[in-house]
Amino acid sequence: MTARFGKLAWLWLSVLVIVLDQATKHWFEATFSLYQKADVIPGYFAWTLAYNTGAAFSFLADHDGWQRWLFAAIAIGVSLVLVVWLKRLKPGETWLAIALALVLGGALGNLYDRMVLGHVVDFILVHWQNRWYFPAFNIADSAITVGAVMLALDMFKGNKTGETAND
Repeated sequence: MTARFGKLAWLWLSVLVIVLDQATKHWFEATFSLYQKADVIPGYFAWTLAYNTGAAFSFLADHDGWQRWLFAAIAIGVSLVLVVWLKRLKPGETWLAIALALVLGGALGNLYDRMVLGHVVDFILVHWQNRWYFPAFNIADSAITVGAVMLALDMFKGNKTGETAND
């Protein structure tokens, strides 16, 4: 029975990411005004409220709205692929299952924002002594990033096929 469903049991992690992501976004929207900044570690880390109508690093944010549907379609497509991938994983592929579940949860968290609000809510601001700012991000973005790094690291893990480098 477990082999039939692969690693779909890890979908609980995706749900946890979505719940944490949405709860924090709702709290920041209720507590902060747009672009209000509250230093957590002065000169390095702050909370803020920002809206992103684009993709990562505000890519295509300055366009007239068509990008909302493009990014939504991409998120839906990627999410379907990730669920199928999770279902096909073998029992020993837990690391990969966690990575996929994180990416899936993050993609769905931001998809909800995009579809319901028309923009993604960001609130984490990392900067260097008010001179350099990394674009604001959220829990969903963090989950996607951690999951993507785990996927990349998984590529370098041991030999999965049983073949040697000389085969």
